[in-house]
Parts: sequence; C-alpha cells; structure tokens
Amino acid sequence: MKDLTKNRQQFRGRFFVGIVLIIIVLIWTIPTLGVFITSFRDSRDIYRSGWWTILPHREWVKTSEFEIPAETDPNLPVTIEGHTATFEEWRNGIETEENRVLIWYGNKRSRKIEVLEEKWIGFGANITLRNYKDVLAAGEISFTDAQGNTITRQGNNFADAALNSLAVSIPATVIPILIAAFAAYAFAWMEFPGRRPLFIMVVALLVVPLQIALIPVLRDFTRWNLNGTFLAMWLAHTGFGLPLAVYLLYNYISSLSKDIFESAYLDGATPFITFVRLVLPLSVPALASFAIFQFLWVWNDYLVALVFLGDKNRVVTSALAAMVGEKGQDWHLLTSGAFMSMILPLIVFFALQRFFVRGLTSGSVKG
Repeated sequence: MKDLTKNRQQFRGRFFVGIVLIIIVLIWTIPTLGVFITSFRDSRDIYRSGWWTILPHREWVKTSEFEIPAETDPNLPVTIEGHTATFEEWRNGIETEENRVLIWYGNKRSRKIEVLEEKWIGFGANITLRNYKDVLAAGEISFTDAQGNTITRQGNNFADAALNSLAVSIPATVIPILIAAFAAYAFAWMEFPGRRPLFIMVVALLVVPLQIALIPVLRDFTRWNLNGTFLAMWLAHTGFGLPLAVYLLYNYISSLSKDIFESAYLDGATPFITFVRLVLPLSVPALASFAIFQFLWVWNDYLVALVFLGDKNRVVTSALAAMVGEKGQDWHLLTSGAFMSMILPLIVFFALQRFFVRGLTSGSVKG
C-alpha cells in the first residue's frame, strides 16, 4: 500500500513538472513562431490580422468591385442593390441577403463599391519571400501599407551587416579559445613562479564590469588608429572573453587524468606536443561550450560594436537598431531582420549542443 501511494506521488510530481515545462516551452516558442510567420507575410496583411490567421479559416475576401453613378450625392442616403444607407454605414459595410458585404472604398469622391464574400482561406495564404529580399537589399525598396499607399524606403543592406558580423564573430571566437587553451593548460599542469597569484588575478577579472574598460580601451585604440576596424573588435572581444575562457577550460583540463601526461613525458613529448596531440583532442567538449558562449555573445553584442566599430562597418545588431529607428512601423522588415539575426546562432548552438553540457559539468565532480 505504501509503495502504491509513493508511486502515485511520484507520478503526480512528474506530471506537474511536465505541465510546467510544457507551459514554459510554449511561452518561449509562441513569440518566436509569431516572428517567424510574420516575416513571411505581406506588409498589408500584418496590419489587418494576426499571424495566426495563416491557419485555415473563413475570411471576407474581395471578389469584385463596381462604381456607382457620378451624380449620386454621398451626403444623402444612397441606395445600392436595394439597400439604402448613409455614407458612414456604407463605409462600415452592409451585408446583403446573398451573404455578401458591400463596402464604400475610399472617400466620398471615389464612389467605388467593393464586394466581399466569406470564403475559406487555406494554410499559408499570401506567404512571400519579398520581405527578406527587401531587408537584404542595399538600394531603394517599395511596398504597400495597410491604407494602400506605396511606400519607398532605402534598403538596410542586411547582407553586408551579416558578413561584417561573421568577420567579427569568427576571429573573436577562435582567438580567445586558442589563447585560453594555452593558458589553462599552463595553469593546470605546468609549474612556474607566480602560477597561483596569476590564476587568481584572471578569475578576479570575471567580476570587472565591461563598461568600466570601454573608455580607456577606446582612448588607446584611437591613439593607435585602430578604432573603427575589425582588429579593434577582435582585440576587445578577446580581452573581455579571456577570463571566462581560461576559467572554464582550466576546470576541464585540470580534470584530465595525470597518467596521460606522465606517459607522454616518459615518451619524450614536449609540453607543446602534449598540448597539441593530447589536451586539445580531449578538451573538445569544453572548447565547444566556450565557443557557443563566445560566439553568441559577440554576435549579439551591440555596445562594443557601437563603441569600437560604429557605422563604418555596421554589424547585425547595429543594423537592427537602425531599422527600429528608421522603420519602426514596418513590421514586415523588422521581423525579417530579427529572424535572420537568429538563424546563424541557432545553427551554431544546435551543431555544438552535444558538447555543451559535458563541457559545463566537466571538473565539477572529482574522485
């Protein structure tokens, strides 16, 4: 009886945890799904209906239009197809016995009547790739807003911004990994004077706010004519990312078996050969974990790019910030740009996720 009660309690606990996890996943996933779907919708449809309307549903669709006689006075009640109503009522729409809706389109001078009929709309209606084309374009783009007006804008050249982000993110991820791997190996398995104080200093740098170092580093870069260059970004991200990289890799490398290094030394391997042929292959989980952290941080960074790079070589985050300021009302462009900025980080994370947990938990338990 006690075992049955215990099993029921465990089942209820697992069931409750499962429900909570599903709710959390939905809370995180639904907005992302909305951004993804909106990025493929026509600019006019975004203002008319929600993104969930791409699912099959019934909707009033324009099937035809006609004009009423020019002598019709819109200031008086107007009779159309046997229905008499004021101009304001026609503007709101009049439903007929044939299950149609007649709407006076435009102002009183237009005299155009649109005929709407309720029809089933299939899945993915009015899906387009033009939003992505307009965001990636560098020249002028044009689209129609919800009122039917043709809007002309300057393209954001998001393609160049993505290439600039890659030019910043890849070296700014590889360089600190290489330097930190050498340093972590030295701190873990090599004896040299001041090893412990130096490691404490490196760990202490983890608590130093990034914002404190921006102005001094910027002054040095300006003096050396590095400001506004990719080299400045590589050096800045390398310096800001090294403390975490050294600490993370040290925890992993120090947990490797001592017998491996003793065998290598007995075979005559130098510290460099040991590092290249043993430490690096065995440290792939930790290296991949830090690569995820560093790449996501550099790719999503806005402050460092704004300070050291500016608009000379605009990156993805700067391009998105400019879109918010210049095209804040153009949701179809903003959602397309936002989702394009998410694609590459997601690819990197899912490609390296199998190493992620192993790299984070390595060295946490010894014995």
